[in-house]
Amino acid sequence: LRLRVSNYLLFYSLFRTYRWASFNQYIDLFKDTAMRTYPRNSPEAAARIVAIVLIADGHVCHSEYEALKQLNVARDLGLKSQNMPSIVQTLCEDLLMEGFNGRSILSHIGDGVMASLMAEVDDPRLQSKVLRVAGAVVQADRHLSEGEAAMLDAICRHWQTSPVTVLELTH
Repeated sequence: LRLRVSNYLLFYSLFRTYRWASFNQYIDLFKDTAMRTYPRNSPEAAARIVAIVLIADGHVCHSEYEALKQLNVARDLGLKSQNMPSIVQTLCEDLLMEGFNGRSILSHIGDGVMASLMAEVDDPRLQSKVLRVAGAVVQADRHLSEGEAAMLDAICRHWQTSPVTVLELTH
């Protein structure tokens, strides 16, 4: 209860002191710091990027989840098979802690957070593997949603790779 009261007081003091535009800038500052970090080029960092693509359209269908298992994504990324679901769960928890409301993940996390997540994987071979795996997973349901396409495009932009089609990713 004390934590809720102190959060309310912080919110109230910020709200009273600053106009909405200024207040939203402060909220954006807090939003850019909430995601957990993983060691650079770690299996967990790579798996989280696959997980971001996996949930980019707002849900994970059964065929996408099955593709993760059939492709042995966890093993390819250096994880134990039981760790991939926990990476997805941790990502979802981080998004919920930031107040994610189910709309576009890209617009929610912002460019700063996206850049820091992409910076955790800077090995070109690992980046290529992540893109290949992510492409195969989004193809599993035979539908490339706007969210998935936008997320793949953002990843290519941040890693400064040429834009690719999903078909190129899986071949």
